[in-house]
Amino acid sequence: MLRVGGLTPLSTSDWPGMLAAVVFCQGCPWRCGYCHNPGLIPARGDNDIPWEDVLAFLRRRQGLLDGVVFSGGEPTAQAGLLDAMREVRALGFKIGLHTGGMYPQRLAAVLPLVDWVGLDVKAPFADYARITGVAGSGERAHAGLLEVLASGVAHEVRTTVHPTLLADAEVVGLAHDLAASGVKHYVIQAFRSQGCEDADLCRNATRERPLQDVGGELARLFEKVLVRA
Repeated sequence: MLRVGGLTPLSTSDWPGMLAAVVFCQGCPWRCGYCHNPGLIPARGDNDIPWEDVLAFLRRRQGLLDGVVFSGGEPTAQAGLLDAMREVRALGFKIGLHTGGMYPQRLAAVLPLVDWVGLDVKAPFADYARITGVAGSGERAHAGLLEVLASGVAHEVRTTVHPTLLADAEVVGLAHDLAASGVKHYVIQAFRSQGCEDADLCRNATRERPLQDVGGELARLFEKVLVRA
């Protein structure tokens, strides 16, 4: 049974171009300092929503919503994700997934049920532990990226940029690596302090130049580049 830490009844931003409900899955193995949902990191939350309650809500929204996004936390951390997606698809909804790709085998298992993926790539893969606090996380994230690219599922790859964690030159280098891997749609998004519990990161988030300037350097690498500043 899926452990759910939150539910957004309607979102237009979590799956671009779609009217979607967002199911926030409880639990994440990484400890990114800029995480804006720290309450979803523990495997068990304080305010879990029963999965049956989520299904009951979705039944009332049939014909009103385009899809359901499984977000987190990290949805693929839970073995129950596959069955949950099957139940949601049986109700007639399209399925979106937000993931960091850290469970590539489980990601591969659910991708046939998924219509769109928002894949977070946090840093150059060799430097992942600096962001996640977990050794070996870059190798797992890279394997997750390859699974998404091989699946043919529509997706965007996105990177959150905090100026003290990821220099502009590192973003550009990462973008070149992603383009060489076959990524077509890349998003860079500015750090936002909402929800972040790291006081130092919140205090030291001022950029020397606009993030849009970095996006301009990347435009020739991809079919589509977006900057969410």
